[in-house]
Amino acid sequence: MRALLAFDKFKDSLTAPAACAAAARALRESHPDWTLDLCPLADGGEGFCEILTQAAAGTVETHTVTGPRSASTAATLGFVSLEKIPVAARALLEIEEPKSKIPNPTVAIIEMASASGLALLNPSDRDPWQTHTGGTGELIRLAASRGVTAILLGVGGSATHDLGLGALATIGLEFLTAEGERVSPPLPARWPAIVRISGSLPPGLPPIRIACDVTNPLTGPRGAAATYGPQKGLRPADLAQLDAESGRLARLLCTHCGRPDSTMETPGAGAAGGIAFGLMTAARARLLPGFELVDAWLDIARRLAAADLVITGEGRFDNSSLQGKGPGAVAARALALGKKVHVFAGRASVARPPAQLILHSITPDNVPLDQALREAAGNLTAAVRAAL
Repeated sequence: MRALLAFDKFKDSLTAPAACAAAARALRESHPDWTLDLCPLADGGEGFCEILTQAAAGTVETHTVTGPRSASTAATLGFVSLEKIPVAARALLEIEEPKSKIPNPTVAIIEMASASGLALLNPSDRDPWQTHTGGTGELIRLAASRGVTAILLGVGGSATHDLGLGALATIGLEFLTAEGERVSPPLPARWPAIVRISGSLPPGLPPIRIACDVTNPLTGPRGAAATYGPQKGLRPADLAQLDAESGRLARLLCTHCGRPDSTMETPGAGAAGGIAFGLMTAARARLLPGFELVDAWLDIARRLAAADLVITGEGRFDNSSLQGKGPGAVAARALALGKKVHVFAGRASVARPPAQLILHSITPDNVPLDQALREAAGNLTAAVRAAL
């Protein structure tokens, strides 16, 4: 029996690799003769760097950078050889061949969540007026200093709404007051003082690709502040002001970089508090379909075809999951191939599930959420052991 274990993270509890490992422990105890294919999933947020780097036999480094509220934090940075990336994923990256022959073209992988992520802050410290992306910019600058061919940035799980200005300030732009004083870092709380932008990004900055499945524009009723601001601590009374200031700063950046204001309306410009907009405008970054890239990078189609049994899951699995990405997409594709699929989640509930889709809620009844989060690894192992 060959089993594919393709888990995403259990939010605030288990990383995707840890979830795969917990399920594998139970299966190795009860089925030592089975072949287990562990395939942790990534959505651009936590785990993106580690999962993609390890899948391509690269190296992961840890660096101290500036966190979202300026305290130091440890962040990951991955380096993979371009030739180790599956052909389909390389095609999505659309990396041009270097003009001069480079012995070993390398792609750097940056996970915004590890430098500027919401999970780095206590709930009481979450405030989009006071957070910035300087640490993500430090990782971009470090990757560029290594002479990489391209940078791949995953932008899920951000704590920020600074349009990426913090990152751009780290790389070379300056945000100035009417008196010519530099505003650093350019927090949204300090935006009213900014009237001018100067400086430029280094000419040798590698091309940046942003893995993103968000289609929101930068501003407006579907914009970054309206859609994602509340989960980052934005008060309803402040929405209009933050959205208006976002538009003003965005227009300043477009003017400075010679880009049309319509860049703000690009689908995905609102991703991760607008860092997608900032990097598209100033660094000519390109957006890539995140799940499609991860799917190709992890070679999920081949691994599904080879599996006799598919085991997947995440923190919560419901009807919307089967129309989404990650475990839901894996389950839907496995079912289309006629595979039996077991889904393990903190809470799993699908109305009229297909016969081959077997759902398991791993959290015992009447267990408080904080306890369930602490005990998720043990609960997952026990649930897999009981079911299989």
